[in-house]
Amino acid sequence: MYANLDTVIDLVFNWNMLIVMVSCSAFGLFVGAVPGLSATMATAMLVPITFFMDPVPAIAAIVTTAAMAIFASDIPAALIRIPGTAASAAYIGDLNALTMQGRVGRALGISVVASAIGGLFGSVVLMFAAPQLAEVSLNFTSFEYFWLALLGLSAAVMLGSGSLLKSLMSLLFGLMIATVGMDTTAGHPRFTFGLSTLLDGVAFVPALIGVFAIPELIRTFVNRERTPPAAPVGNPFRMFAGLGGVLWRYKTNLVRGSVIGTTVGILPGAGSDIASWISYAVSKRFSKQPERYGHGSEESLVDACAANNSALSGAYVPATVFGIPGDSITAIVIGVLYMKGLNPGPLVFINNPNEVMAIFVTFFLANLLIVPFGLLAIAQASQVLRVPKLMLAPLILGFCIVGAYSINAAASGVVIMLVLGLFAYLMEENGFPVAPLILGLVMGPLVERNLVTSLIKADGVPLVFIERPIAAGLALLVCVVWAVPAWLRLKRGRIT
Repeated sequence: MYANLDTVIDLVFNWNMLIVMVSCSAFGLFVGAVPGLSATMATAMLVPITFFMDPVPAIAAIVTTAAMAIFASDIPAALIRIPGTAASAAYIGDLNALTMQGRVGRALGISVVASAIGGLFGSVVLMFAAPQLAEVSLNFTSFEYFWLALLGLSAAVMLGSGSLLKSLMSLLFGLMIATVGMDTTAGHPRFTFGLSTLLDGVAFVPALIGVFAIPELIRTFVNRERTPPAAPVGNPFRMFAGLGGVLWRYKTNLVRGSVIGTTVGILPGAGSDIASWISYAVSKRFSKQPERYGHGSEESLVDACAANNSALSGAYVPATVFGIPGDSITAIVIGVLYMKGLNPGPLVFINNPNEVMAIFVTFFLANLLIVPFGLLAIAQASQVLRVPKLMLAPLILGFCIVGAYSINAAASGVVIMLVLGLFAYLMEENGFPVAPLILGLVMGPLVERNLVTSLIKADGVPLVFIERPIAAGLALLVCVVWAVPAWLRLKRGRIT
């Protein structure tokens, strides 16, 4: 690909692009910060507007909005313990714990800077190694994806800080909930109880809101006489003091999270959600202080937040080179590219080198904009902590209901939120972690779909699952991940 540098500069650095990217930054921050409104929803809302844009500003609008929304989902996770996306759910405990300790600036400062660095890393990979890395993902069949999905589920073994048995039971609850709806291969309805609203399965966003928001609200009302005062916000100008030292101390984690995020993002169907969970689990496994995870670990935030946005950039590798969507956002982008005449595939690098290089440059600009816009949003949003939590509870419940209802414009979303919220409250009161449940809900369909497809291909010969070198390597890694922690806990008498 040989692009004309002057043409690329003219396409990117102009007033039209500046207005588009600044406007979409504000829009992405707003959507991401509202529980129930996802980055995918934000980008989908932009599609009609892109009809009236040139190709580069159209893609820049989507890229900027998605990058901001993915980061902004950390804001409600920290302030009111409601994750904006499944990616934030992986480290919500650490974000909220740091906030309650009066370090909201430090927590969200790590999030915004790590997200920007991860996004920039993914953009570098996208620009210089897209064709080579995309070829790797094409070697993955259902066997490799099955083991990869199983490896993702293995994060439940490492996420639980208490009983291994309770973590596994929580994971199984999530997998059971994931089976509700139409069978992935035969198309037969399962566990729907005759309700048409469950044919598409348990809506994920209402489930996410319910599992994390409702238990917190219940505890607020139950313990209203003992509700602690809001965590101190501190001087807005000193909120981010010491942030540079933290990031330098965990520079290895920044690189590791970015690499994991980009690698997972390149694999079609994975995305930021899975990348964040895997990066968090790997970080905990190699940490010198794993007991702090879930209770205010800064190290975990560096890893997982870097993986978030690097996966977002990595997902564009198969999208631009082969027209294969890496996640739901890139699926939208592919549609816009076709609409603008930039048909994804190897020929786009030959026929439209200037436009493609200009789009790559917008990735760098979008991730650089995360820092100033993100820090400004954090300084403003942190003032929410000055309001007593009991007074905020009705407003939060209202946002939860709106978010759960807006997904499918159906009351079933609200019912799912309330039912799973009550269930999650009972789980937490009895020592069951809820993070593995969400992980099972996220990964369940991916595991089932690839397992069934692989079993059909195997035709009764189980050794086919490990015949291919990559599949065998992933299978061995899964065995190690499951066996070693179980053996260590059994040795220490912590299996129950």
